[in-house]
Amino acid sequence: MTAESGMAVGETAQAKGPDEPQTIRKYTSVNPGQGRRAAFLIIPTVVLLGIVIIYPIISAIVLSFTKDPGLDKATGVFVSGGSAGFSNYTHWLLQQCNSATGKISCPPGTTGSQFYSALGVTIFFTVVSVAIEIVLGMWFALIMNRKFRGRALLRAAVLIPWAIPTAVTAKLFYFIFAFDGIANSLLHTHILWTGDAWPARFAIIIADVWKTTPFMALLILAGLQVIPTEVYEAGSIDGASRWQQFRLITLPLVKTALMVAVLFRTLDVLRIFDLPWILTGGGGGNGHATTSLSILVINQLRSGTHSAAALSTITFVFIFLVAFIFVRFLGANVASNPNPKRKKRKAKDEDLVEAEAI
Repeated sequence: MTAESGMAVGETAQAKGPDEPQTIRKYTSVNPGQGRRAAFLIIPTVVLLGIVIIYPIISAIVLSFTKDPGLDKATGVFVSGGSAGFSNYTHWLLQQCNSATGKISCPPGTTGSQFYSALGVTIFFTVVSVAIEIVLGMWFALIMNRKFRGRALLRAAVLIPWAIPTAVTAKLFYFIFAFDGIANSLLHTHILWTGDAWPARFAIIIADVWKTTPFMALLILAGLQVIPTEVYEAGSIDGASRWQQFRLITLPLVKTALMVAVLFRTLDVLRIFDLPWILTGGGGGNGHATTSLSILVINQLRSGTHSAAALSTITFVFIFLVAFIFVRFLGANVASNPNPKRKKRKAKDEDLVEAEAI
């Protein structure tokens, strides 16, 4: 077999003298036929994503700059809408409501005046729920990562709450937190869990944590299982305690999986709708104590579609910024190299070694 026939596909040998070593040059270009086949396979998916994702986003943005059709208060004539400029956005961000005499502050109790309270409720649900789920999810993952009899049965049992539909979970906790339900019976209290502001908020958080902690534990468990056992054995030989192993070995090595789990759960809670809607209808206490941004969008749809489109666009931008912060600054990006400078330095060293060989 000749040297040329023994070459790997996509590699060529550069002719040298008898005393000079041969270098192998790799092709970097893609076969045109392969490129066309790849495009043929990818284009249907891109088109489908464009129809399902991109088109609704563009439609919502276009609607957000259009007036809602209705009766003109000045003339009493039905108008079909027209350009609204940024009035639909100032309706929410500046809490300005249109009237016959101009823009005035939205009266208390109207949907326009509930934006910042709904934003605060959404952030409160997100921070508290995700914080509790991180602690419980890490705890469950560490337990499920150990070797003991019945581990598979435990993992299956832990995932049961996650497998239950959210609407079923909400209805289950609706009966648990009823005035004559199990919660008051066990605690010997008379709390209006779905009627008062703070009890209703904590009831939603408890239901959300019960359902989604297994999801957090599953993602963290996937990160724990790729940690070599030799690392812990070396730590034990060096005299590291359990807490030191957890702090200096487990947390740094599971950080990427943990941040991805936190990202998924954060984005999920920021658009929470079904749990507060079924448990409290978005009410509780002052009437909108559990109203999230998603619930506010649904409430606005009853009176104005285009204003609701502006609110959904604001919510989309807010969630996008949160996701960008997680991926760009908090290490939730699993696709890119965590240290690009080190990668470039390594590539330069390889080029230098190859040049010296030539």
